[in-house]
Amino acid sequence: MSILGPLLIAGLLLLVIWMGMAENQNQKLLVIDDLYPTFSDLQNKSTDLVQFDYQNISLDDAKKLLYNSDYTAILHIPSNITFGKTAQLFFDKQPSVVVHRIIETKIEGLLEGINLKQYNISREDFYNVKIDFQLHTIRYKKSGEEEEVNREAAYVGFAFGFFIYMFIFLYGVQVMRGVIEEKTSRIIEVIISSVKPFQLMMGKIVGVAMVGLTQFAIWTLLTVIIVGGAQSVLFDLNFDPSSLDNVQMTTEMMKELQTDKSFTTKDVIDPNNLIFRINWPLMLGMFVFYFLGGYLLYSAMFAAIGAAVDSETDTQQFMLPVSLPLILAYVMSVFIIQNPEGPAAFWFSIIPFTSPVVMMVRVAMGISFSDIWELLLSMSLLIATFVFMTWLAGKVYKTGILMYGKKASYREIWKWLFY
Repeated sequence: MSILGPLLIAGLLLLVIWMGMAENQNQKLLVIDDLYPTFSDLQNKSTDLVQFDYQNISLDDAKKLLYNSDYTAILHIPSNITFGKTAQLFFDKQPSVVVHRIIETKIEGLLEGINLKQYNISREDFYNVKIDFQLHTIRYKKSGEEEEVNREAAYVGFAFGFFIYMFIFLYGVQVMRGVIEEKTSRIIEVIISSVKPFQLMMGKIVGVAMVGLTQFAIWTLLTVIIVGGAQSVLFDLNFDPSSLDNVQMTTEMMKELQTDKSFTTKDVIDPNNLIFRINWPLMLGMFVFYFLGGYLLYSAMFAAIGAAVDSETDTQQFMLPVSLPLILAYVMSVFIIQNPEGPAAFWFSIIPFTSPVVMMVRVAMGISFSDIWELLLSMSLLIATFVFMTWLAGKVYKTGILMYGKKASYREIWKWLFY
């Protein structure tokens, strides 16, 4: 799986992207304009994917042609389009979002031209006065230091938190199943004669943790290489200046882009791009720490569950209370992105059972120096709770590992803690 995993992940990712972007057929649109011939220029704006056929017929006649011709859809431009800013697309098979966006862009450009002509404004003047407004939120500290806060970065932390959530369950359950297998096969009776139960439990937890980190590193590296290589082969990565919707460019830059073919994406990339705003060394360091801390905390409890039962079917009653805090942390991360300074963000990032997921969101958004104590407190509590829970799990493990034939209950496990 260390080799097949990245192939499956990258393959599925590329398949989803390709199937989402691919069209079953090129779209041939019959354009019906109630303001004929106002939008006749659409005839000259056809692309490889969308072809516009401009005709001076009624909408009812066009509908009769839809199923008796090679037209795939009818684009109806109503007489009130300059006021309503809407048009209708009648189709048999729904086109993709890419086609939808191409049609919107073409009509939008013609509408802008009509309005510019109406108010006697040149296209160059229009681009000179057009503004893409953005509001940047900046945390101002008492020391006078300023720190920009970007909510988009929280989604990067959410992605890291999701991986922690997924890998804790993946490898934690692996520990539990390993314990159950050794117990049911009675091999534990031989092993326990050579090592202490606590040593055996910790060996299994740490060993699987190292496997998890190694496998995650392999998956990350190979997935990036495979996806990057496949994109360069399967997809057209030629630079298109019109795709930079979020980059503010002057008229001079636009002209230079159109004339200078050596211009690259790096020449117009926004220095405030999300990629450059993320503190990647800190994020990767926190990911490793919270993955290990969260895994060690939960895997100790999973090991205790495995020692307390005789089969995997008996684990259901114990799995929900153990996994519920982690599931809650994943769900709460969505709300914490909307309100990163609220009490929920503070408490869920401090409580050790939820901090591995929630704190990754806060770290991605940026923690001020005055709040660094919260991060240190969260890390310290996670370590302390892991040590304490490992000690408790060790008592359950020591007692339950050699017990057979009797289904454990919460009352029984409570007694084992004080044996």
